[in-house]
Amino acid sequence: VHGEEAVLVAVQRALAGRPDALAGARALSHFGEHSLGWLGVAALGALLWPRRRRAWVTAGVGAFLAHAAAVLIKRVVRRERPHHPAIAVNVATPSRLSFPSAHATSTTAATLLLARATGLPLPALLVPPMALSRLVLGVHYPTDVLTGVAVGAAVAKAVSTVADRREGAR
Repeated sequence: VHGEEAVLVAVQRALAGRPDALAGARALSHFGEHSLGWLGVAALGALLWPRRRRAWVTAGVGAFLAHAAAVLIKRVVRRERPHHPAIAVNVATPSRLSFPSAHATSTTAATLLLARATGLPLPALLVPPMALSRLVLGVHYPTDVLTGVAVGAAVAKAVSTVADRREGAR
């Protein structure tokens, strides 16, 4: 086992056997599937904090656009998910394509934009566990996850720039 596959094997050996690690990683996987968890959080925030509704809606839009960007990139790059015998795949996936991680992409965008809405350090608290969970589950290479974080950050920046311009035009 070499390169990124060796990293995946090492991560799985170090973490997958810990109590509740797989359950936690699977829960994050289900939450992040198609960015639906982030869309739900954004909708709930928009309902509960009407004075900050625009910021919450912006976060939902950013999460959705980040997921869409990841899916588009996956279809262009067409990198298959890890399939080495030493790598345990611990969750079902909607496709065989892995680059970039849509979970890392939408989580990064959502948490950066939700941090604007809440003032909380959400990216530092939530991006690392989501990114690591993709490796623990054996469904992404490390570069899939790192690229997802980068794409998510770029989408969040673009969405926040547009939102700020629209707010300034009002």
